[in-house]
Amino acid sequence: MAAAIALIFFYAPVDQDGLNQKIFYFHVPIAFTAYACFGWGGWKALRHLWKGDEGADLESYVAIHLGVIFGLLTLVTGSIWARFRWGHWWEWKEDQLVLFLVLFLFYCAYFMLRYSLPAGPQRANLSAVYALFGVALIPVSVLAIRLSQRFIHPVAFNEHGTNMAASQFFTFCVALVAMLALAATMYTVELAGKRLDVHLRELREALQ
Repeated sequence: MAAAIALIFFYAPVDQDGLNQKIFYFHVPIAFTAYACFGWGGWKALRHLWKGDEGADLESYVAIHLGVIFGLLTLVTGSIWARFRWGHWWEWKEDQLVLFLVLFLFYCAYFMLRYSLPAGPQRANLSAVYALFGVALIPVSVLAIRLSQRFIHPVAFNEHGTNMAASQFFTFCVALVAMLALAATMYTVELAGKRLDVHLRELREALQ
């Protein structure tokens, strides 16, 4: 992450948008990381329903929890960028913005469903089914950006490659790897804490 920040502010050139363009190196990797977390949560949900993997339900929950955090950061950084570039914080008529908000709110509702039920197989199964439905919204959200006719999002990638300088692309790749590594670290730490909570709860119940 330190290397990514150094490259963003001291190596990547400033384009015609000025210094505020630097938020691109945070906003897009954060968005990709949110998608990755939601996708990983869906995969773990599938493993729970299909294979009955022990612990997959908890792993799915942690991944979706992080996805919501990165999703919120995506909305915040995107709004800041939009304010400087397009003069407004939000535009309800833009499908790509609204669809990402729908995806974010869908996964926020995941926690309402999960904690409305007592712990047990029913909660795990319903949470897994809900998480799998959410995965279908991910490609819709991504395609909305690619198919939008107004293209308020800059087109950084197309069928011919990248629409940026080599230094910018290198910086973006480092920033993306850094953000994914940060998410993986947070996932590992939170999962370890949640597993410890489960073990302590089981010991407490056994002693009663």
